[in-house]
Amino acid sequence: MDGVLVDNMYLHARSWVELFRDYGLEGMDPERYLRETAGMKGLDVLRHFLDPGISPEEADRLTELKDFLYRVMYREEMRPMRGLERFLDRAAELDIPLGVGTGAGARNIDYTLATPGLKDRFKAVVGSHQVPHGKPNPDIFLKVAELLDTEPSRCVVFEDALPGVEAASRAGMKAVALTTTNPADVMSRCKGVIEVVDDFTSLTPDQVIAGI
Repeated sequence: MDGVLVDNMYLHARSWVELFRDYGLEGMDPERYLRETAGMKGLDVLRHFLDPGISPEEADRLTELKDFLYRVMYREEMRPMRGLERFLDRAAELDIPLGVGTGAGARNIDYTLATPGLKDRFKAVVGSHQVPHGKPNPDIFLKVAELLDTEPSRCVVFEDALPGVEAASRAGMKAVALTTTNPADVMSRCKGVIEVVDDFTSLTPDQVIAGI
């Protein structure tokens, strides 16, 4: 969802950095968050950067603080990724079932999928709160495939983050990588990636199907 349906990952990174600074972690920058933990559950992000022993309850509290800051920062900028609406229209014409598998929590999912052009586009939506393990584990994508009544091997994941591409590979799925979080040369080296694009302006569902 984040960094794929909408180009918002840098704002997520900035909000994490502001939270970390408030809790005494200096010298952190958004690029490091994007490189090391983009797409992960809040609990895993906080254990990676702030406190390896943080409790799930405290992690939930801090993640909600971060998410509130993110929503305030992004409220006036919400719009679909370039070319996405045309891509989704064509997928609907081809009767391709679509799902969202995201490391975001319920409130951020509702917030983002309410963006004009995205509402009611997806048959299945799975967030980090609905599976035991977040990315890079495959749980989220496998749950989406189950809800879509589709074999994992027939699914293509669209991802911007390295943990997400790894999760797709571990789920037995191919991936299209977007360069909103990592550069093309990094994403092109990832296992299972069939295409690397900046956005959806030059991509069609027909091309994706042909590529698999």
